[in-house]
Amino acid sequence: MRLWTLHPRFLDAQGLTALWRESLLARAVLQGLTRGYRQHPQLQRFQAHAQPQLAIDRYLHGVHAESLARGYRYDASKLGPLDASARLQASSGQLALEWQHLLAKLQARSPALYRQWRDIQAPDCHPMFTMVPGPVAPWERAGHP
Repeated sequence: MRLWTLHPRFLDAQGLTALWRESLLARAVLQGLTRGYRQHPQLQRFQAHAQPQLAIDRYLHGVHAESLARGYRYDASKLGPLDASARLQASSGQLALEWQHLLAKLQARSPALYRQWRDIQAPDCHPMFTMVPGPVAPWERAGHP
Protein backbone atom coordinates (compact mmCIF):
# COMPACT_ATOMS: atom_id res chain seq x y z
CA MET A 1 0.00 0.00 0.00
CA ARG A 2 1.34 3.42 -0.95
CA LEU A 3 -0.66 6.52 -0.06
CA TRP A 4 1.42 9.08 -1.92
CA THR A 5 2.21 12.47 -0.44
CA LEU A 6 2.82 13.59 -4.02
CA HIS A 7 0.06 15.18 -6.05
CA PRO A 8 -1.82 12.45 -7.93
CA ARG A 9 -1.24 14.22 -11.26
CA PHE A 10 2.31 12.85 -11.30
CA LEU A 11 1.14 9.23 -11.36
CA ASP A 12 0.73 7.25 -14.53
CA ALA A 13 -2.62 5.58 -15.25
CA GLN A 14 -1.58 2.38 -13.51
CA GLY A 15 -0.35 4.29 -10.47
CA LEU A 16 -3.47 6.44 -10.18
CA THR A 17 -5.75 3.40 -10.38
CA ALA A 18 -3.66 1.60 -7.76
CA LEU A 19 -3.82 4.69 -5.53
CA TRP A 20 -7.62 4.81 -5.83
CA ARG A 21 -7.91 1.14 -4.83
CA GLU A 22 -5.37 1.40 -2.04
CA SER A 23 -7.02 4.55 -0.67
CA LEU A 24 -10.37 2.77 -0.61
CA LEU A 25 -8.71 -0.13 1.22
CA ALA A 26 -7.18 2.34 3.69
CA ARG A 27 -10.64 3.82 4.24
CA ALA A 28 -12.06 0.35 4.97
CA VAL A 29 -9.24 -0.30 7.43
CA LEU A 30 -9.86 3.02 9.21
CA GLN A 31 -13.57 2.18 9.38
CA GLY A 32 -12.77 -1.18 10.97
CA LEU A 33 -14.27 -3.08 8.03
CA THR A 34 -11.27 -5.32 7.40
CA ARG A 35 -8.88 -7.24 9.59
CA GLY A 36 -5.87 -6.91 7.29
CA TYR A 37 -3.55 -3.92 7.00
CA ARG A 38 -4.56 -2.47 10.39
CA GLN A 39 -0.94 -1.85 11.35
CA HIS A 40 0.27 -0.75 7.92
CA PRO A 41 2.78 2.11 8.29
CA GLN A 42 1.19 4.13 5.49
CA LEU A 43 -1.92 4.52 7.65
CA GLN A 44 -0.16 6.03 10.65
CA ARG A 45 -0.50 9.65 9.59
CA PHE A 46 -4.22 9.22 8.96
CA GLN A 47 -4.70 7.36 12.24
CA ALA A 48 -2.95 10.23 14.04
CA HIS A 49 -5.44 12.77 12.66
CA ALA A 50 -8.15 13.88 15.11
CA GLN A 51 -10.75 12.55 12.64
CA PRO A 52 -9.15 9.80 10.54
CA GLN A 53 -12.31 9.20 8.50
CA LEU A 54 -12.47 12.82 7.39
CA ALA A 55 -8.78 12.78 6.56
CA ILE A 56 -8.93 9.70 4.35
CA ASP A 57 -12.10 10.99 2.69
CA ARG A 58 -10.34 14.26 1.91
CA TYR A 59 -7.45 12.25 0.45
CA LEU A 60 -9.84 10.19 -1.69
CA HIS A 61 -11.50 13.33 -3.00
CA GLY A 62 -8.10 14.53 -4.25
CA VAL A 63 -7.50 11.24 -6.05
CA HIS A 64 -11.00 11.31 -7.51
CA ALA A 65 -10.53 14.90 -8.73
CA GLU A 66 -7.43 13.81 -10.64
CA SER A 67 -9.33 10.89 -12.15
CA LEU A 68 -12.01 13.28 -13.41
CA ALA A 69 -9.36 15.59 -14.88
CA ARG A 70 -8.13 12.60 -16.92
CA GLY A 71 -11.60 11.53 -18.01
CA TYR A 72 -11.64 8.37 -15.87
CA ARG A 73 -14.82 7.07 -14.27
CA TYR A 74 -13.93 6.21 -10.70
CA ASP A 75 -17.08 5.53 -8.69
CA ALA A 76 -17.93 8.76 -6.83
CA SER A 77 -20.50 6.89 -4.72
CA LYS A 78 -17.55 5.43 -2.82
CA LEU A 79 -16.55 8.89 -1.57
CA GLY A 80 -17.36 10.06 1.93
CA PRO A 81 -18.00 13.68 2.80
CA LEU A 82 -15.42 16.28 1.81
CA ASP A 83 -14.17 18.34 4.72
CA ALA A 84 -11.69 20.84 3.32
CA SER A 85 -10.38 21.52 6.82
CA ALA A 86 -9.18 17.90 7.17
CA ARG A 87 -5.50 18.50 6.52
CA LEU A 88 -2.26 16.79 7.43
CA GLN A 89 1.31 17.98 7.48
CA ALA A 90 3.95 16.29 5.35
CA SER A 91 7.68 16.84 5.44
CA SER A 92 9.84 17.99 2.59
CA GLY A 93 12.08 14.96 3.20
CA GLN A 94 9.13 12.61 2.76
CA LEU A 95 8.09 14.33 -0.44
CA ALA A 96 11.65 14.16 -1.82
CA LEU A 97 11.96 10.45 -1.03
CA GLU A 98 8.61 9.70 -2.68
CA TRP A 99 9.56 11.76 -5.71
CA GLN A 100 12.68 9.68 -6.30
CA HIS A 101 10.70 6.49 -5.68
CA LEU A 102 8.06 7.52 -8.22
CA LEU A 103 10.61 8.60 -10.83
CA ALA A 104 12.24 5.17 -10.63
CA LYS A 105 8.84 3.51 -11.15
CA LEU A 106 8.01 5.80 -14.06
CA GLN A 107 11.39 5.27 -15.70
CA ALA A 108 10.67 1.54 -15.87
CA ARG A 109 6.92 1.60 -16.45
CA SER A 110 6.10 4.87 -18.23
CA PRO A 111 9.21 6.30 -19.89
CA ALA A 112 7.38 9.18 -21.60
CA LEU A 113 5.94 10.35 -18.29
CA TYR A 114 9.34 9.94 -16.67
CA ARG A 115 10.84 12.27 -19.28
CA GLN A 116 8.03 14.76 -18.68
CA TRP A 117 8.58 14.90 -14.90
CA ARG A 118 12.27 14.09 -14.37
CA ASP A 119 13.53 17.71 -14.28
CA ILE A 120 11.09 18.84 -11.61
CA GLN A 121 13.01 19.58 -8.44
CA ALA A 122 10.11 20.49 -6.13
CA PRO A 123 6.95 18.54 -7.00
CA ASP A 124 3.59 19.54 -5.58
CA CYS A 125 2.03 17.51 -2.82
CA HIS A 126 -1.49 16.13 -2.63
CA PRO A 127 -3.85 19.06 -1.92
CA MET A 128 -4.70 17.83 1.58
CA PHE A 129 -1.13 18.14 2.81
CA THR A 130 0.61 21.20 4.16
CA MET A 131 4.31 20.97 3.41
CA VAL A 132 6.74 21.61 6.26
CA PRO A 133 10.54 21.30 6.35
CA GLY A 134 11.75 18.04 7.80
CA PRO A 135 13.17 14.57 7.31
CA VAL A 136 11.58 11.43 5.91
CA ALA A 137 8.58 10.39 8.01
CA PRO A 138 9.34 7.82 10.71
CA TRP A 139 6.68 5.45 9.32
CA GLU A 140 8.30 5.31 5.86
CA ARG A 141 9.78 1.96 4.84
CA ALA A 142 10.63 2.34 1.13
CA GLY A 143 14.32 3.03 0.58
CA HIS A 144 14.77 4.51 4.04
CA PRO A 145 17.39 3.16 6.42
